Amino acid sequence: MDTPTPRRILVLFAHPAQQHSEVTLSLARAIMTLPNVTLVDLYAEYPTLEINTAREQQRLMDHDVIVFLHPIYWYSTPAILKEWQDLVLEYNFAYGHKGLALKDKLFFCAVSTGAKAGAYDAQGYNRYTLRELLRPLEMTANLCHMHYLPPFALYGARTAVEEQRLEPHRQQFVELMKRLSEHRLDISSASQADTLNEILEAQS
Repeated sequence: MDTPTPRRILVLFAHPAQQHSEVTLSLARAIMTLPNVTLVDLYAEYPTLEINTAREQQRLMDHDVIVFLHPIYWYSTPAILKEWQDLVLEYNFAYGHKGLALKDKLFFCAVSTGAKAGAYDAQGYNRYTLRELLRPLEMTANLCHMHYLPPFALYGARTAVEEQRLEPHRQQFVELMKRLSEHRLDISSASQADTLNEILEAQS
């Protein structure tokens, strides 16, 4: 049996206050030298939010997996990722009658939250699961003919270092990148989960 061509992964890293980042920046550094992974620091590349649409569209076409790497800000993404979506995911490029450039690519978010996991359910403080809160991104992926995967998440980020949860999470993220690139993740099962963490733990 022929070995499948490795998937190329584009990670769009967005944190507007990296000097305060304990989780997201750590994850970015953990995967920046992995084969078949391209890491883009959006705030470093576009400090005035003037997105180069043509460059970003070419990056999308050159990769098979798209990852938004960011902390959860107000139940969504940092501002630059919204600007990126508004400008890059153009009609007849990403969606519309002729917009098939992203068809069949994989998409998910790697996120961290300040609140603990218990805050993200119907009885919790935030009233919804993390996957439910990220529905607009799931619908964006669907509109762009992409395969949406649930978030890879670290809850309770503020205490992750002292509770010694950050390093295992970093290692799990690296493993996720490798499995995706090497076609070793069950995409069908992953699509049905609340988080990708669950799938990795079940398949470990």
